[in-house]
Amino acid sequence: MRILLTGGAGYIGSHVALVLLEAGHDVLLLDDFSNSSREAIDRVQDLTSRTIDVIECDLADRAAADAALKKEHFDAAIHFAGLKAVGESVAKPSEYYRTNLNSTLNLLDIMREKDVRKLVFSSSATVYGTPAEGVERLDETQPVGQGITNPYGWTKAFNEQIIRDVHVAWPELEAVLLRYFNPVGAHPSGRIGEDPSGIPNNLMPFVAQVAVGRRDHLSVFGDQYPTHDGTGVRDYIHVMDLAEGHMAALEHLKAGVETYNLGSGEGQSVLDVVKAFGDAAGREIPYQVVAPRPGDLPTTIADPTKANRELDWHTTRSLAEACRDTWNWQSQNPNGFAGA
Repeated sequence: MRILLTGGAGYIGSHVALVLLEAGHDVLLLDDFSNSSREAIDRVQDLTSRTIDVIECDLADRAAADAALKKEHFDAAIHFAGLKAVGESVAKPSEYYRTNLNSTLNLLDIMREKDVRKLVFSSSATVYGTPAEGVERLDETQPVGQGITNPYGWTKAFNEQIIRDVHVAWPELEAVLLRYFNPVGAHPSGRIGEDPSGIPNNLMPFVAQVAVGRRDHLSVFGDQYPTHDGTGVRDYIHVMDLAEGHMAALEHLKAGVETYNLGSGEGQSVLDVVKAFGDAAGREIPYQVVAPRPGDLPTTIADPTKANRELDWHTTRSLAEACRDTWNWQSQNPNGFAGA
């Protein structure tokens, strides 16, 4: 198949592109490069000895998207395009709603005009908001939208609803909504990995930048949670497992809209990650405990049973491997793609 990857030059998109190419698919990649690098695409092509067709375009701009995709053929779309920083979404809510919702609306309209029925959507565990008391392992039956604390999370929830509503009007649509937990790691070659702009929003790239000397120390937000060491527990999933989850979803598409959690089903604390990364890098990771952030939950762990059963997909890589691969990437690329 020829598969359109919107936002495909980003962290997750570049790893999915690699997996698709290795499986023999063709990739049409659309990205505006506002928060990604062409170097990632070049490296994916080098790793796979395959060529990616690249379109530079802002998918949220309907006229530009129409012009860019008018003559392009594709059989399916995997939709990553959008803004993704939780904190920034609080500061710039209108920009997040405009970009993330318009990107999805434009893609769906273009797909329907072309009668391209296969869609895999990059969603997030943030749609679950604040779980009911006592619920630690989240499955797909949990309510969506209760206690979402930021516009980014709301854009994911709204986009899920948009896709469901479009399916009502277009019953032939085959869509899968993938709710990610905490993606970490990098390709084992060290050639592609997570390269956030500015201060990282996520734990693993921040730890990696401390380890490589770009930052002095890690701030640990709270150590009094009801967890085994007092720090927050999350479900970390290796980005290569996540990429393979997209392949599995693509292969199991059918008419309708299905939702799947992509996570390991296991929880690791902030200090577990700090220790594992220190072991992988062979150095101590300095950290300071600071006040907890408002809205942070003590524990968030996926129940991936549905994806295990229906997609025949399971995670196979450990936190130790994710730390090893992240350190391999960061030590080879201390300044990310900008240093290439």
